[in-house]
Amino acid sequence: MTYTPHFNQAGEAHIVDITGKPQTERVAVTEGYIEMQPETLKSIVEMKHKKGDVLSIARIAGIMASKKTADLIPLCHPIALTHVEIDLTPELENNRVRCQTTIKTIGQTGVEMEALTATQITLLTIYDMCKGLDRGMAIQSVRLLEKKGGKSGHWFNN
Repeated sequence: MTYTPHFNQAGEAHIVDITGKPQTERVAVTEGYIEMQPETLKSIVEMKHKKGDVLSIARIAGIMASKKTADLIPLCHPIALTHVEIDLTPELENNRVRCQTTIKTIGQTGVEMEALTATQITLLTIYDMCKGLDRGMAIQSVRLLEKKGGKSGHWFNN
């Protein structure tokens, strides 16, 4: 059997041993979009949605999700996050909301999964809060934009 980081020599799953890795500043930036009907976006932007401030609630959900990533994704290390920022930008011309998440830590492993999880849950929360108005919303293009730190250094998604 071929050895891969998440499997031992016997082929059994385990969390990768990062004991010997140095602690460095780690940063991950992700983005994603939720596309919707113009009326749905208007209700969010004008704060006229019957469930309240959709974007603020979604932002809190994303922050909470980032801290729970290791509980959701098997073999993810629990990480002490030092910064979580979720920017939500309504794009009226495209009938969508853009979510950009930046997460930082000082540690032995990266925060890409935490940032991707935060982005997804933020967008899912928008969907959940607005599904009564627009069941056809579409979450799209969730991706890693940038990562810094660790052995692989600084990476950008072009």
